[in-house]
Amino acid sequence: MCDLDDLWAGEIRPAVVEGVKVVLVHTDDGVVTAVQGQCPHQKFSLADAELSGDKLTCPMHLWEMNAVTGCGINPSHAELAIYPTKVIDGRVYVSVTGVVPISARS
Repeated sequence: MCDLDDLWAGEIRPAVVEGVKVVLVHTDDGVVTAVQGQCPHQKFSLADAELSGDKLTCPMHLWEMNAVTGCGINPSHAELAIYPTKVIDGRVYVSVTGVVPISARS
């Protein structure tokens, strides 16, 4: 996927894994994860989302989700699919097998 050195703490990066759009997240606490590439609200891209701690905010309607757990913050039903992510020898690997992006009602 990418080298960890290229994904700085506090940064997000859009990526495509096996045809699936994801957003790589590296929190200030050093957690590396991958979430679905679209907001569960109206499928707006999260490529330009704001990351603050582990909170990911959609730039379109300001829905907030936890980028580590996938749980919705505001609103609480705004959940994100989380893709299995590993860092091995300084390289980030993501699996999209069996994970379906989540949609939420308004």
